[in-house]
Amino acid sequence: MKDFLQKLRGYPALVLFFVCIFGFMILDLICPDREISELENKKLQQRPAFSLSSLTRNEWTAKYGDYVKDQVIFRDGMISLQSRFETVLFQKCENNGVLIGDDAMLFTRMYSLTNSEKALLPRNIQAVEEFAFRHPGQVTFLLAPSASLIYSDAVPLYAPLLDENSMLDDIFSQVPSAQVLDLRTLFGENRDQYLYYRTDHHWTTNGAYLAYEEFCRQQGLTPFDREAHTAVEVPNFYGTSYSSSRYWGAVPDVITYYELDNPLTVWNLSADGTKTVLSKGDMYDYAKFDTYDKYSAFMRGNNGYSTIEGDGEGSILVIKDSYANCFIPFLTANYAKIGVVDLRNYNLSIDNLMESEGYDQVLILYNFQSFKSDARLPNLNR
Repeated sequence: MKDFLQKLRGYPALVLFFVCIFGFMILDLICPDREISELENKKLQQRPAFSLSSLTRNEWTAKYGDYVKDQVIFRDGMISLQSRFETVLFQKCENNGVLIGDDAMLFTRMYSLTNSEKALLPRNIQAVEEFAFRHPGQVTFLLAPSASLIYSDAVPLYAPLLDENSMLDDIFSQVPSAQVLDLRTLFGENRDQYLYYRTDHHWTTNGAYLAYEEFCRQQGLTPFDREAHTAVEVPNFYGTSYSSSRYWGAVPDVITYYELDNPLTVWNLSADGTKTVLSKGDMYDYAKFDTYDKYSAFMRGNNGYSTIEGDGEGSILVIKDSYANCFIPFLTANYAKIGVVDLRNYNLSIDNLMESEGYDQVLILYNFQSFKSDARLPNLNR
């Protein structure tokens, strides 16, 4: 044994290699599996249950490979190190679907429509038009532009982004039955303001308020008075664009919300229209502001159907993606009842809901990026 150990001293690189291999194996065995990665804002693959049938179909092998990649020790640190290495050494301006722009702004890469989006987009446009046609004078369609359109000069030079401007022109021209709310000129004139997060694909509360003011102007409403309410700032927000790119030079964002005591109720609706309360509480899930995924505090997440008690008159139904989550609190100044539907978690008839709940108006609020890829929008006409 002494002779063997003596010989090993002559191969320090080999010894170090095996120490690292076995060390990682031991650490992987003793460290508990994680259910989620807060840094990546995603669920991690858990150890798959073994069965002979899944092995022969190659399902177990594939899942176990994903499990090993997701649960590897020091995963977060290695991903961050890789991002730093690629952006500094190779001067990469794109990582994992995110473009690294000027002033540490991170943009979603959109070079062209995918094959599925080419099929979905015409159907989604048609769904909005058919819905608005059935409810004349009631529907407003707000399709928020992407940050890369408003801050195109900050996008990496020569990045071949799709022509969102012409696509928005085409979309708006195909929904004549709705009152279109086009924000491009307004946002372009106010681009010096904090309209979009640097590390996330959402607009900021300030950007949402600017859109809300334009909505009020169209509807003849008095806007929510920000000076009469307490604004609370939550620092150190790193959003989904950072989670995807893990850009080492990212500058954290600040989330702002306004203290409001309007209660939000989350409902479960059965096929026959029967409603039962799932939960009732504040519009914000305040505990989420202390987590990594701070934006999910707005509207307590993306619930199928929820209602908010407002301070105004009449009612409005908002059919939305997550862009609406920081927009909706401002509507409490104008309506007595605000209904909120997220089609990702709602499978019943919107027409029946409007009739049974008696909504006066409808606001369809999406961001361009989600609108072109949402397979559930045709459910508007279920």
